[in-house]
Amino acid sequence: MSRIDDSRPFVPLGVAIVTVSDTRTEADDTSGATLAGRVAEAGHRVSGRRIVRDDREALRAAVCAFVADPATDVVLTTGGTGFTGRDVSPDALEPLFEKRMDGFSNLFHAYSSGVIGTSTLQSRATAGVAGKTFVFVLPGSSGACRDAWDGVLKAQLDYRHRPCNFVEILPRLDEHLKRGKLRTA
Repeated sequence: MSRIDDSRPFVPLGVAIVTVSDTRTEADDTSGATLAGRVAEAGHRVSGRRIVRDDREALRAAVCAFVADPATDVVLTTGGTGFTGRDVSPDALEPLFEKRMDGFSNLFHAYSSGVIGTSTLQSRATAGVAGKTFVFVLPGSSGACRDAWDGVLKAQLDYRHRPCNFVEILPRLDEHLKRGKLRTA
């Protein structure tokens, strides 16, 4: 059973947020604001925030810049996970993953189905490791961002979470880089 071990210190992470949208601005980016608020409320720092258009190359470039930034441990993207022609986030970012995290999608959909039922099927939420950085590709709605953070990410990005969490393995994420290079395409 998972729990918070208060005998362990909290370890703040650098979390970058990328909103994928052709129409959003800083003034009306509610999904990005939802994530930024939850990241800060949990005690982490927002290491950067960007809005990029629904374009594979623009999105890939933004995420690669954050992956290369030593101040960023985690990248959260929001938007572009659906099935329309403009929804390209998983297609753009999965090729960057050295390791896929299929369990994230499974847990996200399980949690989300309790909130929105079968409508969770309309998301291709995904995650993986790119270089030394965790990358989570989330749907564009504020509700889905809340579900992903509250239901999965908040606990896994807390060093105190037991029996295990992502923070304790961060120092070892680059082991695969010693055997090969980060894929950029």
